[in-house]
Amino acid sequence: MNNLNTHVLEVWGDLACFTRPEMKVERFSYPVITPSAARGIFDAIYWEGIRDKKGMKPYFYWQIRKIEVMEPPRYIALRRNEVKEKISAQAVKKWMGGGEVQPIIADGGKDELGTDQKGRTQRQTMALKNVRYRIHATIITKPEFSGQIAKYNNMFRRRAARGQCYWQPYLGCREFPAYFRLAENDTTQPFLLDQSLGWMLYDVFDLRRERVDDSQPFITLFEATVKDGVLEIPEFNDPAVRKPEGGA
Repeated sequence: MNNLNTHVLEVWGDLACFTRPEMKVERFSYPVITPSAARGIFDAIYWEGIRDKKGMKPYFYWQIRKIEVMEPPRYIALRRNEVKEKISAQAVKKWMGGGEVQPIIADGGKDELGTDQKGRTQRQTMALKNVRYRIHATIITKPEFSGQIAKYNNMFRRRAARGQCYWQPYLGCREFPAYFRLAENDTTQPFLLDQSLGWMLYDVFDLRRERVDDSQPFITLFEATVKDGVLEIPEFNDPAVRKPEGGA
C-alpha cells in the first residue's frame, strides 16, 4: 500500500522517444523515460492554477519520485518528418475571429533566389518500442496553497481512475501517445535492469517558477542510474540536480 500522498501510474505505449540533448540533429532516445516526460503525463491528467492574461499561476508542481522499468528497452530506427515552424497564437486568434491565416506549407514554393522551400525536415530517429513504466509522483504545493493538498490529491486520483486527461499524454513526441492507469496497489516486479545513463535531462522548465508563460527554457540535468529496474529521482531542489545558475 502506498502513501496516500504518493500517486502511482502505470504508463505504456507502442513507441516513445526521449531525446538526449547532446544529439543536435538526429533523435536518439534515452533507454528510459525522463522525469520531464513523466511529469508531462501527470500534468496532462491534472494540473491546476489561477489563469489570467499573463499566463497561469500554478497551485503546485509534480515531483517525480521513482520510475520503474517494466519492460526491457527495445530500440527501433525510424525516419520522421518534423515541421520547421508553428503557427503563432496571434494568428490562431485572428482565424477564430474570421480573419485569414497564412498557412504553413509542408512542401512547395520558392524563395527570392528560386530555391525550393520546405516547411518540414526529415530526421533519423532511434526510438523505443513497446515501453511500459510504473511512475511514482507527489504534489508539491506552493506555500499559499498548502492547505488544499488533500483536495488536489483526491482530484488527481478521481481523474486518473476515470481515465480523464486535459490533453492526450504522450511519450516524448506528440505522435507517440501514452496510455495510463492507476497502479497504486500493483506489486508486479520491474524488469531487472542495471545501467548507468550518465547525465540525464531532468526538466526543461524551472519547476519553482511562480507563473507559467512563454519564458525561456530552464534546462536541468542529473546523473541517472537504473538499479534493479528502478530509477530514483532526486527532488528538484536537491544539489544533485544541476541548474544553469550552478553550472553543470
